Amino acid sequence: MFKEQTRKTFPSLGIARFIVGKTLGQGSYATVKSAYDVTRKHKVAVKIISKRKAPDDYLIKFLPREIDVIKVLKHPCLISFFQVIETTTRFFLIMELSEHGDLLEQIRLRKHVRESRAGIWFKNIHDGLSYMHNKQIVHRDLKCENVLIDSKDELKITDFGFAKRMTKHKNGELVLSETYCGSYAYAPPEILKGSPYDAYVADVWSMGVILFTMLYGRLPYDDSNHKKLLKQVQNRVVFPPKPEVSEECRIFILKILVKGQDRIPLSSMKYDVWFKKITQVEAPSCTIEESVTGQEPTTVDSGYGSGNINCPSNERSKDSSDVKCSPQECFEEPKEPKVLTIDEKIAQLQ
Repeated sequence: MFKEQTRKTFPSLGIARFIVGKTLGQGSYATVKSAYDVTRKHKVAVKIISKRKAPDDYLIKFLPREIDVIKVLKHPCLISFFQVIETTTRFFLIMELSEHGDLLEQIRLRKHVRESRAGIWFKNIHDGLSYMHNKQIVHRDLKCENVLIDSKDELKITDFGFAKRMTKHKNGELVLSETYCGSYAYAPPEILKGSPYDAYVADVWSMGVILFTMLYGRLPYDDSNHKKLLKQVQNRVVFPPKPEVSEECRIFILKILVKGQDRIPLSSMKYDVWFKKITQVEAPSCTIEESVTGQEPTTVDSGYGSGNINCPSNERSKDSSDVKCSPQECFEEPKEPKVLTIDEKIAQLQ
């Protein structure tokens, strides 16, 4: 009965190779369903995009860009894509299935994520995004809903609908992005202002919002009003008193949720005290593994930054003049670190 209903609804998938199951998510012109690959004998997820309902700019610009990106991304902290099938009325993107849902669902279930677990999951996001950035690809829509949890309790980034390859001008300068992407709650000040932005740096901000949300079970900013949100993101983020989060972690978040030119680069996170701590926690390794490759499609297979973070000595004090520090001093572990209280550290970052 299940198979007959599936074939009636999606004959190109049901008859060819896939038995389509329950709906995992639905949008205005796309639906994600679970499915079973009869040939490979494993479960998959299928993103079904309606050509009739999807806007022209999505079909002409964003979808071809997404397909171009997903074909080259193969990393254990990214959802794997196996196959793209095109018919006269739909696109079918066959991808890896994560049966434990998305990160937002887990946060709602747990109320908040304990710091040790949040650190491991943040490292998963860091590794997946670092891999993308090293390939000159940005995500531009990182949020809790776009991070899935697999059977090994590891996070995997998904939904590359706004992803794109970054390019440079002839003089070597990065071509800034001008398209607003993603959700207000995860967007940095430069995007909310409508300014051209460095998408590498914007991705880092979104990571910071995800980390804050995991730890506190709530978003750091109120996105119900755009003007209010724009004002909030330009001020220092406010940490709730509960649950308790270590001072090293709060300092790390403050390095992320700042204006673009001061935001910690992804490549420099490894020098941070808290980040070093979470990488020392025993966790399943996130190493490159060979991805499962899908069979050739039965229909048409369509081919389609950095900046310097302010360290304490970089800030202006009311009672002292400016003292500059090099990027190495900001990010590398000092030989003789000063012992400061959390209030002192936060005050210096203001």
